[in-house]
Amino acid sequence: MSFRTLKYLSFTHSAIYTALLVAAVANWEGKYWLGWAHGIGWIVMSLLCIDAVRRRVIPLWLGVMVAVVGGVGPFAGTAGFIYAERRADAPARLPQSDIV
Repeated sequence: MSFRTLKYLSFTHSAIYTALLVAAVANWEGKYWLGWAHGIGWIVMSLLCIDAVRRRVIPLWLGVMVAVVGGVGPFAGTAGFIYAERRADAPARLPQSDIV
């Protein structure tokens, strides 16, 4: 599983969780199925991210964000994917010298 696929799965999981929160506030009966989708989604995301950490596709801290924090708030995992992607795209910074 690639980093990009995991990132999009994380976005999907966050969307399901958002729908669950909205359904809970609106007292919609669909919250039962959204709750199941969130729970199963968290388990699947956790297993996929544990495997991705073992294969060195994602860093350990990101796997922990998804697997541990993701059960309560999958937004943390999604934010972690965005951060890791931006960090990888950032150019290497050279140390600045005090001599001009």
